[in-house]
Amino acid sequence: MNDMIRENLEIVKQNMRDACKKSGRDPESVRLIAVSKTKPVEDVQKAYQCGCRDFGENKVQELVEKYEKMPKDIRWHMIGHLQRNKVKYIVDKVYLIHSVDSVRLAEEISKEAVKKQVTVSVLVEVNVAGEESKFGTTSQEAVSLVEEIAKLPGICVKGLMTIAPYVENAEENRLYFAKLKQIYVDIIHKNIDNVCMEELSMGMTGDYEVAITEGATYIRVGTGIFGERQYNTV
Repeated sequence: MNDMIRENLEIVKQNMRDACKKSGRDPESVRLIAVSKTKPVEDVQKAYQCGCRDFGENKVQELVEKYEKMPKDIRWHMIGHLQRNKVKYIVDKVYLIHSVDSVRLAEEISKEAVKKQVTVSVLVEVNVAGEESKFGTTSQEAVSLVEEIAKLPGICVKGLMTIAPYVENAEENRLYFAKLKQIYVDIIHKNIDNVCMEELSMGMTGDYEVAITEGATYIRVGTGIFGERQYNTV
């Protein structure tokens, strides 16, 4: 297993370098988040030993459990849907929350951040493809949501995130990545206070190379590193 994770990481990193070269980007401008959701701590430790420091989790409980067991130089990313009643458990543990999709959620993050005297970096999740099954604000409402969230204390808006549709051909998602980049650029031009548009979190195992060529600064790869997910079967 250790060798598999190591080999998979080498492949992903090489693909990242190739995609950067193809699009004339500095390889240092794209960071890899190893999506460790549903994976045991042993797998996370192996990826850590291979140099990974950014890990993504979907569930608060899993993030907290791994946070307690793993080295403290790890940057934990909350990439799944975040319920307001769970915010208090992670505001002082996460490096970045990728999935802020409403003012109400942002208000809860703000409240808990102020309470714990931390500033929480967040990305606004945009459902660019308009899929019914996905969370995220609409492309039309993304700018106004960023403006609203930026007014809250204890929060810094760092960029945007999207989860593109599952497709067989990664090229089909290029238009969604390009659209997110356009919204990102529009927000930069508005010079909103307390907004430092630096990050575009887009691209997963099946389409991260396309995402990189469209400007992703974070890609989220799980299966491509750890293999197929293990879900608890009842």
